[in-house]
Amino acid sequence: MALSTQEQLLIETRISNEGPSIVVAYMFWFFLGIFSGHRFYLGRPGTAILQILSYFIVVGFVWLLIDGFLIPGMVRQKQEELRHKMSVRALATAAV
Repeated sequence: MALSTQEQLLIETRISNEGPSIVVAYMFWFFLGIFSGHRFYLGRPGTAILQILSYFIVVGFVWLLIDGFLIPGMVRQKQEELRHKMSVRALATAAV
């Protein structure tokens, strides 16, 4: 059973409202990048802690700059995870 257009629209609306924002992710990166705030915001605590620890050997600063280019992809990935969870939940509810 596939989701109806209305259910898909509802999911996309919820992703827009509840999902991560590229602007907010960049704000965290710019202002709290040294604390890996953007990675915590995007649900990546393991790599956030690893990044913080890597600052002690200077690699973390390079990683922080690279993250500036990776943020859009990380946001899309997080949105896709949310989209999948909501779709599965909607299909399970519709099947009952």
